[in-house]
Amino acid sequence: MEAVQSTQELQLVVFRLAKEEYGLPITKVQEINRLVPITKLPQTPSFMEGIINLRGRIIPVIDLRKRFSLAISEHNDDTRIIIVEVSGQTVGIIVDAVTEVVRLPAASVEPPPPTFILDAQYIYGVGKIDGRLLILLEIDNVLTTQEEIALMQVNG
Repeated sequence: MEAVQSTQELQLVVFRLAKEEYGLPITKVQEINRLVPITKLPQTPSFMEGIINLRGRIIPVIDLRKRFSLAISEHNDDTRIIIVEVSGQTVGIIVDAVTEVVRLPAASVEPPPPTFILDAQYIYGVGKIDGRLLILLEIDNVLTTQEEIALMQVNG
């Protein structure tokens, strides 16, 4: 077990939503951008902010605060759009701030506590690093199958 602990680690992009810190595997992240104007689309779910033009590609954008039913806040200079791959599709997610990239030993990750989390589909674990807790996001579960189909139609 000790050999596994020393060799397996996760490299995570850490971002903030409200007062919590989340981690996303760096392998899912394509790029991190400042907030750009977003074109709203009619008849889309409330958490779907709209679309952006990223170097000629139309990218749907999701507001993670809305998706997770967190209090909505004004965007500021720290707000970022993280371009990620979700179930094979390129999607932008709006976060309050991207703070760092960290390496987290796999041994420092625990499953989410089942008694406190009613809807843990978005979370695959909780990471402990430097006395902090990182909520490790299961980005492929952020959208339902129906929502993924709708995004494919937006993407063309």
